[in-house]
Amino acid sequence: MLAVGNMSATTTTQTSLKPRPMRADARRNYEKILVAAREAFAEGGAATSLEEIARRAGVGIGTLYRHFPSRQELLEAVYVDEVEAFASSTAELLELPPWDAVVGWVNRFQRYMVTKQALAGELLEYMDHSAALFGVCRKALHDSGRPIVERAQAEHVLRDDVTVEEIFQIMLGIAKIPTSEPGQRDRFVEIALDGLRYRAS
Repeated sequence: MLAVGNMSATTTTQTSLKPRPMRADARRNYEKILVAAREAFAEGGAATSLEEIARRAGVGIGTLYRHFPSRQELLEAVYVDEVEAFASSTAELLELPPWDAVVGWVNRFQRYMVTKQALAGELLEYMDHSAALFGVCRKALHDSGRPIVERAQAEHVLRDDVTVEEIFQIMLGIAKIPTSEPGQRDRFVEIALDGLRYRAS
């Protein structure tokens, strides 16, 4: 797993996402709190009270604070956990034909970014864009797409002058576009993908 117990970007210079060893019972409580927090933030926003999260997880507020002494640390852990879930889910895309894998990765990443903007915005109340946490998570997201992009370029279905980091920035930009019509972002992604196709000179 990439998730890090009790990691705070304000107090660590850690450059990789590695779990701290825990006893089995502590790990179960940690995971229950993360699941409850993820669901609570999705439903009620990142301002959901820690007491509500503890109630959902079926643990006491003291247990929650032992794992996450502050709201910031819980927000960071949920953010990292969701990056891990996204990154690990993309490995199966390599079983698809190269272009289909690119389309699958781009669409998954776009949906991920749209749903995570509120959580990222809450974290930016505590830290800036250059914080180590964001850097490590960006690397994990980039790395999830790198083998997909490189294979597609080797098979000449994806233009060879684009990097995974550039695709990341394109999709991030689309995710931030305000939309009022259902499917409008999907249309933007479709247009972007057409521009990424390999065309023989």
